[in-house]
Amino acid sequence: METLRLWGRALARGAVPVGLGLLLWLAVGAGEQRRQDKLKALPEGSPQVLAQRRLHNELVMAALREAAETDENVARRPVPWRK
Repeated sequence: METLRLWGRALARGAVPVGLGLLLWLAVGAGEQRRQDKLKALPEGSPQVLAQRRLHNELVMAALREAAETDENVARRPVPWRK
């Protein structure tokens, strides 16, 4: 009888942290889904903004590629520089 009580107490002590972890996981998971839905609804996801961002990234990569290929210090050029 004593061993059953000890086993029951041990199972209860082990189940409490597992239960708390499960509750926290569910709470964070629901918040994450709401956050992802909000991010999808932002105007930054529009095709125009994505096209502008893509063009900007291409220009930055071209500048980095040119800087890697030349010995000139491209950081010292005037701001609106062209090839």
